[in-house]
Amino acid sequence: MSLLDPLHATAFTAFGQDVIWSDMVGNLAGLAALALGWRRSLLTWPVQLLSGVILVVAYASADLGGSVGKQLIVIIVAAWGWRQWRLGRGTGGGRIAVRFATWRERAALAAGAAAGTLAVGTLFTAFPDLSWNPWPDAYIFVGTLVAMVAQARGLVEFWFAWLLVDLVGVPLAFDSGLPFSGMVYVVYLVLVLWGMRDWWLRSRTQTPGPALEGAAA
Repeated sequence: MSLLDPLHATAFTAFGQDVIWSDMVGNLAGLAALALGWRRSLLTWPVQLLSGVILVVAYASADLGGSVGKQLIVIIVAAWGWRQWRLGRGTGGGRIAVRFATWRERAALAAGAAAGTLAVGTLFTAFPDLSWNPWPDAYIFVGTLVAMVAQARGLVEFWFAWLLVDLVGVPLAFDSGLPFSGMVYVVYLVLVLWGMRDWWLRSRTQTPGPALEGAAA
């Protein structure tokens, strides 16, 4: 018996599909990480890292190579984002001073998303074993990376990127036999809209300055 077998076990059934423990626990951790990101808490990054590790197991069981790769990228970017916020938090608890991206930064994010989706989608198409649904999988893979990079830099556009990922992530999760992921994506959508409003308002009240500021967590 493998140590990972319990993570592949069924937790409950929803919409006629079995929900495995790794899918449920990993997505709940991801949901917590998003909520912590909305509060600008430093804890968002270690929780996101843990979520990525668990979801690697879930997506590997569903043969979603793109989503597995996405979670590996999530782990790397979470470690980087954690370092970025720690370096800028001063003596406080790791709050982030948010702002809108410059037009140059927006262009770079959009160009990176388009080029990355084209490259990854082409790779998945050429090697079908990596993903049974290459283009949506590639879109989510790259969109998640773009969102996390924007989050690490304290850009309000981070929420817009997550919104665009959610619009594809919900149907793909249900089609892939991961109903809990699909349900969590719906909750993500609500948090994204709420967090977007909060960061938007904060960006209007803060004076320009360093990307990170110290504050109590």
